[in-house]
Parts: sequence; structure tokens; C-alpha cells
Amino acid sequence: MSQLFTPFALGPLHVANRIAIAPMCQYSADNGNATDWHMIHLGHLALSGAGLLMTEATAVSPEGRISADDLGLWSDANQAALAKVVQAIRRHSPIPLVVQLGHAGRKASSRAPWQGGTCVHLADGGWQTVAPSAIAHAPGETVPLALDEMGLLQIKGAFVAAAQRVHALGIEGIELHAAHGYLLHQFLSPLSNQRSDAYGGSLDNRMRFPLEVYEAVRAAVPASMAVGVRLSATDWVEGGWEIEQSVRFAQELKQLGADFIHVSSGGISPQQQIPVGPGYQVAFAERIKRDSGLPTISVGLITEAQQAEDIIANGQSDMVALARAILFDPRWPWHAAAQLGAQVSAPPQYWRSQPREFKNLFGDTTLGQR
Repeated sequence: MSQLFTPFALGPLHVANRIAIAPMCQYSADNGNATDWHMIHLGHLALSGAGLLMTEATAVSPEGRISADDLGLWSDANQAALAKVVQAIRRHSPIPLVVQLGHAGRKASSRAPWQGGTCVHLADGGWQTVAPSAIAHAPGETVPLALDEMGLLQIKGAFVAAAQRVHALGIEGIELHAAHGYLLHQFLSPLSNQRSDAYGGSLDNRMRFPLEVYEAVRAAVPASMAVGVRLSATDWVEGGWEIEQSVRFAQELKQLGADFIHVSSGGISPQQQIPVGPGYQVAFAERIKRDSGLPTISVGLITEAQQAEDIIANGQSDMVALARAILFDPRWPWHAAAQLGAQVSAPPQYWRSQPREFKNLFGDTTLGQR
């Protein structure tokens, strides 16, 4: 029996199998509003047969966007636009949804990847960024303003307000983005956080603001919603954030009632040296799962069905997340189920596509035609 296609629970959030679709920025929103692109993009991924669908990084405030075209959830208009997408998915798919809430910090005001992904300076129509410390992400980029006490309170409030909008949309979970060099990760890493107050210096101090944001969001939504965290397990830079600190952070999250942790890496510095290869981040997920006890999602160059099966069967993580692999093959869960002798959910409109050699791939289906 395939372990990849067994059910699981991330706290109160129950999934039909262990395949998650990771958040993937689309840079296709209009003033934070979901557009037709999001309807098409998320809609067809909702029909993939995966156990969980996560939206792209969704900004909690306009200045927290990575680019001017990022999805947001800071206004009634943002909520109404995303509601149309959610309602369409609900009509045609049982897949549970998670919104990834984030703030880009010093990596905000960027161009879309196909426009180079570079910093947009104030003189070119960009905006002033903020961060734990007034340290630019890279030489020549906008120097962020170091957040003061009022700024920290405003950002925490923005996360809470966005989380309440997620709940109002009837979405099952929230993932706080503390990875890839964005604001919460910037507080964690000593490379970007050089504060001398209660939010900088020691590990406990650097963890303080991300943990406060988690605690505030957890308190703002009902226990029936799952709340977890996306984490970069290491900066891949000497003297930066690393796995031992990640374990401590995960243990603190567990004490605060976190429902899951989604383990990635990197993004804080252009000096990073990442040894990219198949499943290159899985060992971090395995360590954090073992030492924190949190339900854990692994991600990063997981592309093959047997590879994903082995990760779950060997207990390295509780779920695997796909990003580029499922953009390339939006029916990856179907093909994996066929290869592993498992069953997967498919909409009845597609039942006729079931190959003859896989009689029960889509479960107990009945088709008739005159």
C-alpha cells in the first residue's frame, strides 16, 4: 500500500494524501486582487488530485509585497477577489486550502522574475522597504528602514487582520512565511538582524518577533483552522541562520500550538551557496520532525513518485510539497498514483481519461453513454 496516498492531519486540517502544492508566486495580481490568472492557475491545480493546495505568498500590506503585482489580503477588495476563486474551487474540488501570509521586508519592491527580479528603486516607482535593521539585501539595493516599536505593532496587526480575512473566506489553514529571506526570516537571521533591543542579538531575541506574530495569528482565528510556518532551515551562509537554531525555533512553535512546519532553505543573502540536488532539503525536514515533533512538510526538488513515496515511508517528513514539478506536470498526483498502485481523486468530467490498465485509479467510478 502506498504511504504517499494515505490520509493525514495537520492539526485540525485533514488531507486525503500526503501531497501538498507549495505556494508559488505568480506576479499577476491587480493591486493585490486575484485576477483571471489566479482563477485558471489555482483552479486547475485544485483538480490535480493533491491533498492540499497552498496559495502563493499573500501580502498582509501593500509595502509587504515582493512586487507590485503580488497577491494581497489587506483590503475588502482583495478579499472579495480571492473569494471568487475560492468559491469556484469549492464547487468543483474537495481539496483543502491554505493561504501563505507574508511580508517581504527588505526584499519588497522587486520586479517580476521575467522582468529580471531586480530591486525597483524609489526613483523608478518602487517604495521604501522596512526590515529589522537598515541593511540592504544586496549592494546597490534600497536600504530599508529599521522598524521601530510602532512599525512592529502595525505589521503584527496586519498579519492578524489578514488572518481574519482568511478565516472569513472559509479557508482551512494559514502558513506564515518565515523563509526565503522575507521579513520574518530577516528577524531570525543574524545576517539581516543586527538590532540591539529585545528583538535582536541572542537567538531568543531574534525569534521573538516571528513568535509574537505566530501567537497573535493563532489567537485571532479559531482552533478549527490550522496555522503553521514556512521556514528556511539554513541560510547556506557561514555565520547565518542554521539547522540547530531552526530546531529551537520549531520547538518554540510547538509549545505555542503550531500545527505544522514546512521546511525550505536559503533566500536571505546573495552569498548563499546551495548544494542543489534531488531532495536536498529533506534531511532538514527529517531533523526538525524528529527533534520538535511537529507535523512536517518537506520541499525542494522532489520530482519523482518513488522518491516522494520513500520520503513518507521512511518517516523523513509527513507530507511532501511540489512546486515547479507540478507546474510542469499538473497531473503529477494522478501519474504518481498510477505508478504506485494507489487511488486518487479526479473530477467526474475527467473520469473518461482513466487509462485502461488502471481500472481503479479514480476509485469506484461509473460511466455510461448513449
